[in-house]
Amino acid sequence: MTISTNDQELLTGTDGRFQASEKRLINCAQVDVNQLMPIRYQWAWEHYLNGCANHWMPTEVPMNRDVEIWRSDRLTDDERRVIMRNLGFFSTAESLVGNNLVLAIFKHVTNAECRQYLLRQAFEEAVHTHTFLYVVESLGLNEGEVFNMYREIPTIARKDAFEMELTAEVLDPDFSTETFEGQQAFLKNLIGYYVIMEGIFFYSGFVMVLSFHRRNLMTGIGEQFQYILRDETIHLNFGIDLINGIRTENPGLWTPEFQQAMIDRVRQAVELEIEYAEACLPRGVLGLNAGLFRDYVQHIADRRLERIGLPSQYGSPNPFPWMSETIDLSKEKNFFETRVTEYQSGGSLSWD
Repeated sequence: MTISTNDQELLTGTDGRFQASEKRLINCAQVDVNQLMPIRYQWAWEHYLNGCANHWMPTEVPMNRDVEIWRSDRLTDDERRVIMRNLGFFSTAESLVGNNLVLAIFKHVTNAECRQYLLRQAFEEAVHTHTFLYVVESLGLNEGEVFNMYREIPTIARKDAFEMELTAEVLDPDFSTETFEGQQAFLKNLIGYYVIMEGIFFYSGFVMVLSFHRRNLMTGIGEQFQYILRDETIHLNFGIDLINGIRTENPGLWTPEFQQAMIDRVRQAVELEIEYAEACLPRGVLGLNAGLFRDYVQHIADRRLERIGLPSQYGSPNPFPWMSETIDLSKEKNFFETRVTEYQSGGSLSWD
């Protein structure tokens, strides 16, 4: 890397070394992306440490009881549909997120501590994909049926296509964040994957699967979904910090037109997710029905919009107050009390 004398003077202190204040989240070609120290974005490093403290593997969770229940007549056809559809959606969605991280986002984030977290997140996405393979193999399910739902089930296909177009745009050989249009496209990708995919599309499935767990059904799958939810919460928080950081460093990107386009995109995602819930719950199970999910998806969409500085759109109540411990994180430690301490290594995790 060649740096001009003038650039060197701007980027270094009196000792001739790069300063943390000169780091940028994107478009910082002057600073070596391999230089982790000194850290500027402490929030990124904290997310990385939290992720490391929560390490887990799906094969550590016993599936014997789930297998027994699945092979029995304790579950109705509608209940089996809910489990199968969520396995089908998540099994591919986690791969889509991982591919977007590795092939699209990592290249254009020019900050070392953020890249450090992205590497951790990519590993976690691989663990999540491993989880669904482990569940499918444990229950003896048809692998082709589960892993092809993103092609064969229309409501899943539409959600995945909605996300994949964002990756395709950033993967264009001519794409660059050096232009104004490129920077806005990159922000749109981040909002699409962190706010929408991980922050909205995943949460209906969490409610559905954890509803079984609350009734002492399919507890092995439920336990693994708890760990995935814990990981996804950190993913979402990192993504929002990254989005807001780029906004702060590049305020010109946040035009009224762009803000409206992002609101419209979230609203479109909400309708896709409501359609998905209706397809999963045509008759309702475990006290859940598609009508409740309209309020729920709108409720969490409002929370996501507010966190990136956009106005809420719906004002809908949360119909699942029992999920507040996991969504709002105010009591996360209690929710994960069964195993969370086993995964603390090198320091305890605070959710406050």
